[in-house]
Amino acid sequence: MEYRRTAVIKLDIPEGADSLLRETVDQFKHCANTASEWCWHGRRQIPEESGCQPETRRVSGDDDGYHVTSKAKAERALYDQLRDKTDLTANLIQKGIRRAVEAVKSGVERLKRGENTSRPYFSADSAVYDKRSATFHRDHVSLSTVDGRIACDYILPDDSEKPPTKYISDEDFEFRMAHLQYRDGDWYLHASMRKVEANESESDSKHRTVLGVDLGVNNIAVASTGRFWSADEFNHWRKEYEKRRGSLQQCGSRHAHENIESVGRKETGRFEIHLHTVANELIEEAVENDCSHIVFEDLTHIRENIPEATWQHLWAFRRLFEYVEYKAEEHGVEAVQVDPRNTSKRCSTCGFTHDDNRHQESFECKQCGYKNHVDYNASKNIGLQYLRRRQNADDGGAPVDVRLNRGTLNVSGEYIPPASIEA
Repeated sequence: MEYRRTAVIKLDIPEGADSLLRETVDQFKHCANTASEWCWHGRRQIPEESGCQPETRRVSGDDDGYHVTSKAKAERALYDQLRDKTDLTANLIQKGIRRAVEAVKSGVERLKRGENTSRPYFSADSAVYDKRSATFHRDHVSLSTVDGRIACDYILPDDSEKPPTKYISDEDFEFRMAHLQYRDGDWYLHASMRKVEANESESDSKHRTVLGVDLGVNNIAVASTGRFWSADEFNHWRKEYEKRRGSLQQCGSRHAHENIESVGRKETGRFEIHLHTVANELIEEAVENDCSHIVFEDLTHIRENIPEATWQHLWAFRRLFEYVEYKAEEHGVEAVQVDPRNTSKRCSTCGFTHDDNRHQESFECKQCGYKNHVDYNASKNIGLQYLRRRQNADDGGAPVDVRLNRGTLNVSGEYIPPASIEA
């Protein structure tokens, strides 16, 4: 049996952090209202700055198709714009769009019943957090903001049997998501909590499989299943646009400067379309191989890990992860990042790590003799990093394997074939 409770927790905000939370909530509302207007008015072009209150109108139920009620469509259309206009994380932008879509769905249902209604408008100071944008602890929460994360302690009743202390102190209750709200001068977390009887939690006990993904200059992405996404097209157009900018810069005129900006917009648009395609195909690869997670390398220090990467490559890597992160949730798949150290030098078969194992695009282990493409070997190691992290966490989680082109690889490096064919 499953038990759900909502714990209303007052937060102790660190000094100087109140303004960060206010700005985060304001930008979250901007995302929700932008998405609401776009969905409500049937995908028409919306002004960049829209703060108007919605109009009340009556529409017949025959207007099906005029409003947009697909989360995927709204995210594809609005994510890039909102990512550029705000300082929010990808997850918070996604949550703002989805909040608007759900509200529009409810409005459409009322319209179909012939009721008066208006475009959803979000004025309350609140934002939606899940486990990607917040880390929930038993005594505090870490929240993503427009400028990094902040940790806020809980202010709880001393009585352990009194809510919300009763649920927060009970280790059997787990945090699922929360609404951050500001009212009467204080910040509150409306946390949705769930308790499931251990012997009835089938979804938590089933075996899971992950898809490791390596990012690079010659291959923008390589999956542990052996599927490659070449960077040839990306690199070709990157060089072409650089030539165009260089020619225009030599002119030095105002018209040339305006054309440089136009070239930049075309470049960004072309690359974003390409990256959306790669992200969709990565998710398809994960779904087809029954993977619960898509594992990327942590991009924080990627310039040191891939010194030959240009700024366009670094931008593309981050954009690709963001696209996969928000698109994957629709399919029940989670995108995560792991420490990428030594993933290109470690043998995914025996674990031997040495600089001489790799030579340009080839990998050959000096200890066991395993040979393969260096990016494919790295993609398997990235998946294995996630397995090791799960194992070290000691969270009682289900067994996890890395999906290969044939069979799987477990945390011990043991290959489990579907037949007798070697991976």
